[in-house]
Amino acid sequence: MDKLTVYTTGPSCGKCSVTKMMLKGKGIPFDEVDITKNPAAYEYVTAELGYSMAPVVVVDDEDHWCDLRPDHIDRVAALFAAA
Repeated sequence: MDKLTVYTTGPSCGKCSVTKMMLKGKGIPFDEVDITKNPAAYEYVTAELGYSMAPVVVVDDEDHWCDLRPDHIDRVAALFAAA
């Protein structure tokens, strides 16, 4: 696992901003994709993953979540620390 992908709805999304701040604070690398500007990413998050709110954090095909989830961020930080 090299980095996560964080799907957001842009800078006005408070939970997206806090999620990115927490990931940065724990040293977890990520790419951000704004689903309001990327129709394919919107389709992926809603149709394939089944989420209806942002942020959506994707670690890999099997590990992903939506909303602000400090518990998952801590879990992933431990994975990065162990790698």
